[in-house]
Amino acid sequence: MVWDFIAGLCVMIQKVCVNVVHIIGDIFDRGNGPHKIMEELIDFGNVDVQWGNHDALWMGAAAGNQVSMCCVLRVGISYNTFDTLEHGYGLNLRALSMFAQDVYGDDPCERFRPKTLYENIYDEVEPDLAARMHKAVAILQFKLESQMLDRNPEWGIPERNVLHRTDFRRMVFTEDGQEHPLLDTNFPTIDPDDPSRLTPAEEELLRSIDGSFRQSETLRRHVDFLYANGGTYLRSNGNLLYHGCVPLTEDGEFDGITVDGTFYAGRDLFDYVERQMINAYYDRDDSEDHRRAVDFMWYLWVGALSPLFGKSKMATFENYFVADKAVRKEVYNHYYSLYEDPAICDKILTEFDVPTETGHIFNGHVPVKIKDGETPLKAGGKLYVIDGGISKAYQPKTGIAGYTLIFNSHHLALAEHTTFSEIENDMGSYTPKITVTEEMPRRILMRDTDAGAVLQERIADLQQLRDAYRKGLLKEERV
Repeated sequence: MVWDFIAGLCVMIQKVCVNVVHIIGDIFDRGNGPHKIMEELIDFGNVDVQWGNHDALWMGAAAGNQVSMCCVLRVGISYNTFDTLEHGYGLNLRALSMFAQDVYGDDPCERFRPKTLYENIYDEVEPDLAARMHKAVAILQFKLESQMLDRNPEWGIPERNVLHRTDFRRMVFTEDGQEHPLLDTNFPTIDPDDPSRLTPAEEELLRSIDGSFRQSETLRRHVDFLYANGGTYLRSNGNLLYHGCVPLTEDGEFDGITVDGTFYAGRDLFDYVERQMINAYYDRDDSEDHRRAVDFMWYLWVGALSPLFGKSKMATFENYFVADKAVRKEVYNHYYSLYEDPAICDKILTEFDVPTETGHIFNGHVPVKIKDGETPLKAGGKLYVIDGGISKAYQPKTGIAGYTLIFNSHHLALAEHTTFSEIENDMGSYTPKITVTEEMPRRILMRDTDAGAVLQERIADLQQLRDAYRKGLLKEERV
């Protein structure tokens, strides 16, 4: 009873102290237990999410994008997060395991051994079987990607049709005219003359995967929450929040995509992306527009000009099958070199109607490599890169477990987190390292906030109503 009271008191203090939580994307980025995080966010109350490309991947799967479904399974299996897939979201992997054992039973699948960063409690899968499942769903993903790219040439990324660039008779992959031998040459389900065609067994497997995602009530509820409480960007209290990037050209101009003759860049690109994401999930007709919106969810995951991604490519195929690291290289959008310039940040703030004098950009997506001397503050403090970095997959690169930005009436501050293993060693006494990065010129009052502006409008409306009664413009009615 006493401990329940203490725990309840702590929760009350937390909710009183924290007015709103902004999640700048990628709840589903390779960590174990995103379903638990989603439940906590739903229970917390005042939460908003600026969608990241990992979120878009799961949202696309919930919308019926079969490539996204395979990507979700591939990433989950590769990081050994079977508990999340099977126990958290109730995804039935039996058909995949049986297919993988049947087709790749004699294949060691060395290139597909899962990373054992996490231990599964409910669904322990033997590593050899996990590797076979990993390879099976990866090949299925590449086939479906090839088909999707063929029917969406307007995306302008034909080079990402990696199966078209692979000679499965000679077992070589071609990049910029140079051939690279494949590191794995066992492809029993690929027809060299038509590599993207599914076998009858793969078609049956895909039907099972599709049905499993569509029937997951937990996934549906979590994605409903993301749509109800999220968007591609947010303007809050004179600041701009988004996950990935605002695509830029080398000259610092807004870059983007052309759809049906209309060019979308800058804020227009973010608005277009959000509309398409909403259409993909909520439209239930069989129209061509809906099909294109569902397909577009995958582009947001890997597209070079996707504001949720911001790289030249996602080199999944190359990482599996090509030894040359130059071929695997993923080049960041020019945004990531130009955002050190305050003038570029002011240009972005202006594009989104955020004041440049006091406004900031709060950005996620790219983990900050503290151990290599990087800093989360860019452009003299106009832009903050505060990627969570909590996933174990990132910690060897960053040296920490990410940041939380604290914005109160007095200052901006960064809370630097350590790994969970260090927290456990502290016997529960863990406190993040907090650094004040900017003091407010004067204390921010309620009237200075977005909520305060709404209250002032309501007060003005009530004053007008009062004056109308006093002047006899409105008559009181007897009840």
